[in-house]
Amino acid sequence: MFWSSLIGILVASASTGVALGAALGLTGLVLLQVFSNGATGLAVDAIWNVFNSFTLSAVPLFILLGEILLRSGVSNRAYAAFAPVFSKVPGGLLHTNIAVCTIFGAVSGSSLSTAAAVGSVAYPEMTRRGYDRDVIVGSLAGGGTLGLLIPPSLSFLIFGALTETSIGRLFIAGILPGLMIGAAFMVYIVIKTLRHPHVAPREDVHMPFLAILRGMGQVWPLLLLILAVIGSIIGGLATPTEAAALGVVLAIVISFIWGDLTLTSLREAVFHATLLFAAIGFVVMGATILAQSVSILGVAQQILNVVADSGLNRYTILFLVVLIYLILGCFFDGLSLMIMTLPVVFPLLVGLGYDPIWIGVMITIVIEIGQVTPPVGLNLSVLASLTNNEVSLGRVARATVPYWIIHLLAIAVLTVFPAIALFLPDLLF
Repeated sequence: MFWSSLIGILVASASTGVALGAALGLTGLVLLQVFSNGATGLAVDAIWNVFNSFTLSAVPLFILLGEILLRSGVSNRAYAAFAPVFSKVPGGLLHTNIAVCTIFGAVSGSSLSTAAAVGSVAYPEMTRRGYDRDVIVGSLAGGGTLGLLIPPSLSFLIFGALTETSIGRLFIAGILPGLMIGAAFMVYIVIKTLRHPHVAPREDVHMPFLAILRGMGQVWPLLLLILAVIGSIIGGLATPTEAAALGVVLAIVISFIWGDLTLTSLREAVFHATLLFAAIGFVVMGATILAQSVSILGVAQQILNVVADSGLNRYTILFLVVLIYLILGCFFDGLSLMIMTLPVVFPLLVGLGYDPIWIGVMITIVIEIGQVTPPVGLNLSVLASLTNNEVSLGRVARATVPYWIIHLLAIAVLTVFPAIALFLPDLLF
């Protein structure tokens, strides 16, 4: 009775076209009213506790940081600095896409901002040089996903706020897996361009090593920003919220001096950051209500009992969870999907003995896949629009398949070797 009500109400409310946050919240309120003797006041208390959380206040600040950098032209300078580094490597500027996405992801925290900022610079430059359009957008879509894994990450912030997990440990846990996936992208690019040289023309331009070093030296403001944000958290000098506030101030100063930020573009950044956080906050509110109903009614414990009675081992259950995420990722954006599923998935996986920090990394990787999975994959839509529809959404999706597979391989590697994610947090904390 309960499960049919849960699924029925959620499907019915979502199918009416209302926002996801409203569908989740309405479902939770009905369940509380019907199955918990009208305890809807508990949902109001839960919403207040979540939005009054000091931790969650870091989310709008990191969104604003990314929006400021997106509108400041900083990505142009970073791209120009990294471009000569890979000129002699098979794949050339395709590697620059991955490297700059990694650096930009380390200050923006958003997959979407990373793909948009780097793509707006890279696509016109690379098409002018004769690179294959599909290969360009594939590398940008794949590289853009690193914005969710390389700290600071909106995914880790929201995961930590909703599960009361250390955000500092989550940030550090994302570093090695993020670098591992980025390196795997580069290896794939080398193999791809060696087999099909025409997709990435080799350039004969020779640049002295000292000139390359001088060019790399131009990105020191971004490195300073990364060090200030992540270093202050690791060193215990600031909470994630305080580090985010520091990052916003430094981003404004750097973008005015080193970039092309104006008062007009700063106002635009604040406006768009407000809209984005409002959208995320609405989903968080709905998911909080649903999570409260799920918790009060003991749904997580029921699922654990069913799993225990099923005889399935923990790895089979993990596989099924990943499979469900991949299917749902076709219809929901990554952060909404994570917020919606955490009330059930997190206690399930913790009950099976998985480390909470490791779970945060794994779920982030899975929702990264959702960022490049049609029809909702946001990175795909952004890049298709950046090409002025020269490359259709379907072509972008096909070009991203190898990076999609690499993410799946990363999940398998982290399952076998969880220390890749847990080594640095255990060492530094």
